[in-house]
Amino acid sequence: MDIVATAIVQVTSEDSAHPIDHVFDHRRGPGGSRWVAEEPGEQTLILAFDTPQIIHQTILEVEEPEVSRTQELRLSVSHDGGQTYRELRRQEYNFSPPGTTFEREAWTVMAEGVTHLQLWMKPDKGGKPCRATLTSLVLKSVEH
Repeated sequence: MDIVATAIVQVTSEDSAHPIDHVFDHRRGPGGSRWVAEEPGEQTLILAFDTPQIIHQTILEVEEPEVSRTQELRLSVSHDGGQTYRELRRQEYNFSPPGTTFEREAWTVMAEGVTHLQLWMKPDKGGKPCRATLTSLVLKSVEH
């Protein structure tokens, strides 16, 4: 799915050197371009679709080459224009550089009539002042 062509992308903050556009630029895998929040703390990414979507699969990549931390992520969808959300998945990513620095998840989901998709991220469950990161987000869907 071409997210940039079918949705408005909103994010709570972004580092100017690592804008949200990097998540959708097809430069994936370890060392790929990535979004990094400008500020430490919880962050939200929202995709507001032009038309309701059917989402079959979500693929996420997260890389953290510098800080040992546990990033929590929640994937939710809205069917009512972003008024309410239903959580589909929750995942934790444990990073321990220089060893474990990259995580990739492919989730099969079945969500129809999706008007908004929300990713909520807590960069460190332990409370360290870290910045959230996301390397890529890929959605496989069929237009409704």
